[in-house]
Amino acid sequence: MNLIYAMLLGFFLDLLLGDPHGLIHPVQIIGWFITKIKEGLQRLIYGCSWKEVKEKGLERKPRAELIAGYVLTVLIVIGTFLVIAGILYGAGRIHPWLRFGLETFFIYQILATKSLKTESMKVYYRLKEGDLEGARKEISYLVGRDTQQLDESEVAKADVETIAENTADGVIAPLFFIALGGAPLGFAYKAVNTLDSMVAYRNEELLHIGHASAKLDDICNFIPARLAAMMMLLAAAVLRLDVKDAWRIFRRDRFSHLSPNSAQTEAVAAGALHIQLGGTHNYFGKPVEKPTIGDDIRPVEYEDIRRTNRLLYVSAVFTLIVCCVITFLLVYFLGNPLTV
Repeated sequence: MNLIYAMLLGFFLDLLLGDPHGLIHPVQIIGWFITKIKEGLQRLIYGCSWKEVKEKGLERKPRAELIAGYVLTVLIVIGTFLVIAGILYGAGRIHPWLRFGLETFFIYQILATKSLKTESMKVYYRLKEGDLEGARKEISYLVGRDTQQLDESEVAKADVETIAENTADGVIAPLFFIALGGAPLGFAYKAVNTLDSMVAYRNEELLHIGHASAKLDDICNFIPARLAAMMMLLAAAVLRLDVKDAWRIFRRDRFSHLSPNSAQTEAVAAGALHIQLGGTHNYFGKPVEKPTIGDDIRPVEYEDIRRTNRLLYVSAVFTLIVCCVITFLLVYFLGNPLTV
């Protein structure tokens, strides 16, 4: 049952400390390896860098890039799992308390509850002060869309969408995989998520090499995204928001996104807050059409950022309880070696 205690301690360390500045985060290390391996595979395919491929006008090799993307995904995900599992195994050989301490620290590093709130609230404070330019700058660090022309309501909407979507990606999904397989599986999920954020874009360079990462991310988030939506519905009830409308919008709009998972929590948040999310936005100067999520009952306001963060925190606590139960059942009935 050590994993349950490690989950509890890691969760509350995250709420207390967030991501301290100056500390190298393991995800940064994963990101470095993704970049280096991706560049190495591109050189293996073309004999030069991607920049040189463009400059020389070399003929593309989609099949080779697709295979390289699968190689990249396997190396990063399995490599991450084995490294963390190896560290914990070695620590356990030295002393059980060393393993417990390291696993607690790793779980704390995997979770992003406080950092998500902290970064999103920077936008809130800028908007509250009437500093639209500052708010646009802060939201540009959190979203991929163009932010220079967004008005106050659009900036607030982008922030609400970020919190709602990352409630699943940054908190609920990691907890779910930690419950199933401890810090090694939790970090393997973070590797999948990092791959998705770095290479799973439909631009010219990454269209083929990022295919495997995008598909694996969709698969890994299928159950956690729906679990996150259920936890957010419970959170809406506790916070006395409109649960009935949250459920209605969830059932209607939960697939109104380019991803099969991202709209699950966004739909709940939109219904609970009586706002509309999604819609067409500009990315790199080009409009990208996306379905809307929720009903356009009122404009999104900056106070909705605080309300969505409350949904985040209450959902996270409910998920922690559920995941502790999952781990207990796995150990009790299966003696799961990854969760002892």
